Amino acid sequence: MGEEQKPRQHQIQKKQAIPPYMKAISGSLGGIVEASCLQPIDVIKTRLQLDRSGSYKGIFHCGATVYRTEGLRALWKGLTPFATHLTLKYALRMGSNALLQSVFKDSETGALSNRARVVSGFGAGVVEALVIVTPFEVVKIRLQQQKGLRPELLKYRGPIHCARMIIKEEGLLGLWAGAAPTVMRNGTNQAAMFTAKNAFDVLLWKKHEGDGKTLQPWQSMVSGFLAGTAGPICTGPFDVVKTRLMAQARTGSEVKYKGMFHAIRTIFAEEGLLALWRGLLPRLMRIPPGQAIVWAVSDQVTGFYERRYMNTAQI
Repeated sequence: MGEEQKPRQHQIQKKQAIPPYMKAISGSLGGIVEASCLQPIDVIKTRLQLDRSGSYKGIFHCGATVYRTEGLRALWKGLTPFATHLTLKYALRMGSNALLQSVFKDSETGALSNRARVVSGFGAGVVEALVIVTPFEVVKIRLQQQKGLRPELLKYRGPIHCARMIIKEEGLLGLWAGAAPTVMRNGTNQAAMFTAKNAFDVLLWKKHEGDGKTLQPWQSMVSGFLAGTAGPICTGPFDVVKTRLMAQARTGSEVKYKGMFHAIRTIFAEEGLLALWRGLLPRLMRIPPGQAIVWAVSDQVTGFYERRYMNTAQI
């Protein structure tokens, strides 16, 4: 009798897995909070990556220069597309990762192997890169590279106007400039991030996926911060190349960078190896704290869902 009840309990718990749509909602809420807090760092990162003349002497000099010459609001340039982009990106990332993990889970035990977790994360990164990240980052980068705040001196007057101008001058595919390095960057980032977040949850807090335990916000922040550190170091060249490809307008017959590999070779030849990791410090200042914020919000939302609608939650 007891032996019969165990499989039944296992089946019940398996059916009560958090649905992908809740993962998507939790990610989108985390994205809103992250964008509001960390936009200035993203502006500084973009300016440093586009600085070929050495105008900025580092992250703090760049931030101070932007503030002094363009005003405080300039540090939040591109916030609307950035916040929208993060909200949609995290919803798609968390939701598609949950869907892919459900496909790769063992049909009998519900277990997920590390290889399946990596593949699910990479797949989620590819999906978000093609559907959300590339067009939004093209618009964001074009807005951020404009210097000054006087509307009459700016080519792009806002995100919608920017998108329309790009489509008019460069065609619809202009919004997908730099898609290849974006796919490589996001796929690698998410494969590492989802795998590392799960590993740190288990290692630090004995939290296993599906056990119903809800982490405290500070615990989620520690795991998220640590999980967000590896990606920027590994994908630095992809991020620099992506920014350069997105920033160049295709209005003329010639463009400086003809693709991902040509851009890598050109940057290396003209600026040296370290130029491929330009903007790494602001990325490390933005991405790990960003992941800490997102996971703190996301884990609390999914934890609330477990406590409210499921019977397995623990505190």
